Amino acid sequence: MKNSSSYTAVAYLFLAPALILMGIFTFWPVGYNTYLAFHDYAIADGTATWNNFEHFKYIYHEDLFHSALKNSLLYLLVVPCIQLAALVIAKLVNNKLPGMTFFRATYYIPVITAISVAGVAWAFVYKYDGMLNGFLTWVSHFIGYHSGFERVEIDWIGNPDIAIYSVMVFTFWKGLGYYMVLYLAGLQAIPTEVEEAAILDGANAWDRFWKITVPMVKPTILLCTLLSTIAAMKAFQEVIVLTKGQSDTYTALFYVYDQAFRNYNFGRAAAAGLVVTFFCMILAIIQFRFFGDKK
Repeated sequence: MKNSSSYTAVAYLFLAPALILMGIFTFWPVGYNTYLAFHDYAIADGTATWNNFEHFKYIYHEDLFHSALKNSLLYLLVVPCIQLAALVIAKLVNNKLPGMTFFRATYYIPVITAISVAGVAWAFVYKYDGMLNGFLTWVSHFIGYHSGFERVEIDWIGNPDIAIYSVMVFTFWKGLGYYMVLYLAGLQAIPTEVEEAAILDGANAWDRFWKITVPMVKPTILLCTLLSTIAAMKAFQEVIVLTKGQSDTYTALFYVYDQAFRNYNFGRAAAAGLVVTFFCMILAIIQFRFFGDKK
């Protein structure tokens, strides 16, 4: 018994640095944010007074927050697209072919590119005279839809009807390599004997993908879907570097930023943050029910 206690003490000793850091940078901010959500905070003297749920009542009736939350929920459309594409690409680059390491690294480059740099590059892509409109102009001339010097000019990040989808494409490009690597790790954990047995049984590539690959990487699908859903619900960096919250891309996390650092209403920002967290938890529960172990 004494020996077991000493092992436990040593284990906690090794865990202590990580637990202390998590307490300082994770648990304390979450706890203090929850505290602020129920109080009026005076930045001048640092005092906080109980406000009887006024922040939650305010955002419940505020159209701006409703619009921001709607945009964040709409942003979830990127989740199935990026997950399916990442799984398919991971399946392709899992083949042992010459140059495959190069392709894996190429897909991962956007992940390690600073979002500010990537945002500036994509802003040039989306400009009136940018690469995307130039490419569409060339295609339209090639198929004969436009002739002469007529140029396609679409305001990709200024048009409120398509701006949020343009930002989604940026998110898709930025995160695809990250989820591809996670799926690649899951695929490489599948025993090769299973695939070989399916081939001997006459299963084609389509059947092997849906009946062997997908079920066996289900835990990875759950992990990646959870991470992607949370990232989509708290989309902020993409919005601020491309549209600065304009053109119907005002998300819930941008609302939190606005209230905290522009209006200095930290309590209302904290309350909005808790609402976003609540939605993330609901979505996580749904995904665990759908992808989790049914036993």
